[in-house]
Amino acid sequence: MSYRILFLNWQDIKHPLGGGAEVYHQEIFKRIISLGHEVSLICSHYPELDRYEEIDGMKIFRFAGRSWFNFAAPSVVRRYLKENKVDIVIDSINKVPLLTPLFIKDTPIIAVVHHLFKKSIFSEAFLPVAAYVFYYEKLIRPVYKNTPLISVSESTRQELIDYGIKDDKITIIENCVDHDLFNIDEVPEGDIPLVGYLGRIKKYKSVDHLIKAFKIVREKIKNARLIIVGDGDNLSELKELANRIDLSDFVEFTGFLDESMKVDILRKCHIVVNPSVKEGWGLTVIESNACGTPVVAADVPGLRDSVLKGKTGVLYKYGDIEECASCIIRLLNDKTLRMEMRNEALKWAEKFDWDNAAEKTLEMIEKVIEINSNQ
Repeated sequence: MSYRILFLNWQDIKHPLGGGAEVYHQEIFKRIISLGHEVSLICSHYPELDRYEEIDGMKIFRFAGRSWFNFAAPSVVRRYLKENKVDIVIDSINKVPLLTPLFIKDTPIIAVVHHLFKKSIFSEAFLPVAAYVFYYEKLIRPVYKNTPLISVSESTRQELIDYGIKDDKITIIENCVDHDLFNIDEVPEGDIPLVGYLGRIKKYKSVDHLIKAFKIVREKIKNARLIIVGDGDNLSELKELANRIDLSDFVEFTGFLDESMKVDILRKCHIVVNPSVKEGWGLTVIESNACGTPVVAADVPGLRDSVLKGKTGVLYKYGDIEECASCIIRLLNDKTLRMEMRNEALKWAEKFDWDNAAEKTLEMIEKVIEINSNQ
């Protein structure tokens, strides 16, 4: 049987501020589409993108600006449901929830939760905006308490339970990796110790911690270099920081890169560091591992799920600059340990396959539609 699926997310895969959530949905739903199902996405508009586009068979409708998309969504979605037959709605809860159970009554819903900001939002946004996100997140329990949920990690599942969501409402379907793209290169490591960061450049990602830690690393390993891949609204501050502490000659900011260029850098890096205050999972961790690169990461929700401590990488106390530096120095100086972690990282990454994630998602869609039709 072929299903007609309406997917709701703040951004699509082409949006400049897209991240792991957009990759997650694109990879899963393009596979579901390939199995004969129809998927349409309603998301926010970006000035340089068309209002309508089709990517990987997904029909993308872009409405409203990103800052007020959640306020426009109810009327847009209701109109779409009135004009189109839809079997199920997939609601991506990514930061501010769209609260679909309040305005969708006759169509079953599955919500996908990537991560919850909770108090960490206050380190990312100004107080009024942070308070807005913080209290909107608290509406998840009363609004989505009867909605089947997909969590991308055990940490996020536990946070939902802490919010009051019943355990039997939550299914874990983790982030995965495209093994055709992210894989090892047998070219030997370069002589220059290279530390990498890949991801969006946002305050809560705490990339400034990495730059400060790298200052300590440089005192011990004079020829070490740091490469920061990604774009975002915190980029100019990071460049100023690197210049202020005399690292501008040793830190490269690449800005946004396409996937093939990102893979090339992952293969060259001796290690990759993720200093974020929290993640839903840590997609770049598994992408790095798939390229044979160990990871140093903060011991926080999401990252402690995607890093096998002491096997595929090491975890340090979030915000501890000296411990972060110590972990980096240890791995850069110990090639034997690094190679052991490389082998474990490759084995770990093999467990995460988008085909399996798509299959699990489709099974859940079928189950929810069946239950709804029998009510």
